[in-house]
Amino acid sequence: MLLTITTTYRPATDIGFLLHKNPANVQSFSLSFGRAHVFYPEASSERCTAALLLDVDTVSLVRSREHALAVDQYVNDRPYAASSFLSVAIAEVFGTALQGRCTKRPALVEQPLPLAAKITVVPCRGGETLLKQLFEPLGYAVTATQHILDEQHPEWGMSPYYSIALQNTCRLCELLTHLYVLIPVLDDDKHYWIGEDEVEKLLRHGNGWLETHPERELIAQRYLKHKRNLTRDALARLIPEEAEEAIEGDETAVEKVCEDEVTEGQRSLHEQRLDAVTRVLLASRARRVLDLGCGEGRLLRLLLKQRQFEQIVGVDVSYRALELAQRRLHFEQMAAMQKERITLIHGALTYRDKRLEGYDAAAVVEVIEHLDPAQLSAFERVLFEFAQPATVVITTPNAEYNVKFERLHAGTFHHKDHRFEWTRAEFEHWARRVADRFGYSVAFSPLGPEDGVPGAPSQMGVFTKNVE
Repeated sequence: MLLTITTTYRPATDIGFLLHKNPANVQSFSLSFGRAHVFYPEASSERCTAALLLDVDTVSLVRSREHALAVDQYVNDRPYAASSFLSVAIAEVFGTALQGRCTKRPALVEQPLPLAAKITVVPCRGGETLLKQLFEPLGYAVTATQHILDEQHPEWGMSPYYSIALQNTCRLCELLTHLYVLIPVLDDDKHYWIGEDEVEKLLRHGNGWLETHPERELIAQRYLKHKRNLTRDALARLIPEEAEEAIEGDETAVEKVCEDEVTEGQRSLHEQRLDAVTRVLLASRARRVLDLGCGEGRLLRLLLKQRQFEQIVGVDVSYRALELAQRRLHFEQMAAMQKERITLIHGALTYRDKRLEGYDAAAVVEVIEHLDPAQLSAFERVLFEFAQPATVVITTPNAEYNVKFERLHAGTFHHKDHRFEWTRAEFEHWARRVADRFGYSVAFSPLGPEDGVPGAPSQMGVFTKNVE
């Protein structure tokens, strides 16, 4: 496996000081699972590339009682595909750079550099979408090339292996840290036993970026090999104020209070909202339905009760939410015929996903306000241009109603993860523009009790595809 790091910072060869590896020399290092080689394919003041080549001896690993590393077979992808072996090599060969120390150029450690990293082959259990979800929030431009499974048999399809290129202007120690943590996350495996010390490694190397990463739950789960007790411990320590949420998956206090303040009889606003969405989907005569941003599965549970819906798909970006949805739906105890009706998918709503195409209707309930405004155009294309369901139901809070919530402080949103909250006019302006662009008509309805000037606490837009 091969990792290269290139910079055009001038003088570019200063990267040798940060890596503590002289560009004029080729160096080799013995590791417990093989050998690592560091060399520079190019080294000039304008451009310099450092290469880390890892030669994994899988036969020795299988036979060795001393190291007892877990490699299942003599023939496997470990010598060729980037994995936790590469992360260990980064830590052992570039350990000083990873820690952000350089005695000869201390000021250079804190200097953001134009950096380009390439990994020749990396397994990605989640595809290009996951690659971008992991690296783009950290500021990287991501280029991924998927490899065919067997060139002699193209009918076998594509493999889970990619060549990836990452570009960013950042400190070298940041790049190495991100690679160290995220390479085994992509592989969704590790070659060694996982214990409590791995939690310490994750927290140490994730300090300063992991706590704000939108995929922190997924990263923790995969880095810790899906060991639930370790994952919960890591998330609780990573963001102490979210410890209870990480364990229970409950709503945030402010949003729950606001929802409970608006009731009609004994029914909360969210119950009224889900009932309204279900009625629209039933009226559309849809049989195959998407719940985009399904969260913990509350709408899915209602849809399952309606025999009209023959195929129901819940999609969410959070693995944790999907686990909670399975629990809420009693997935393990569900009858076989009922289980065939529902599918849960991990995916983002800002990247095209062919799995979402061909459905009659889609519900997007209290989701769009969680997207960054810059991501809305991507979401619009994913849903209205590529998926193209005949009916789309979107609900979102009405910002004008916020004055009615006694416990909602001025200038705050219902949920700490909301990126915006629209007034009725703002929502209608956006929805009409989207409908005109993609060939839909749209109608609007208030959700919850209306109260004079502020209107209702939530709002719904129902998009219907125009028949040509």
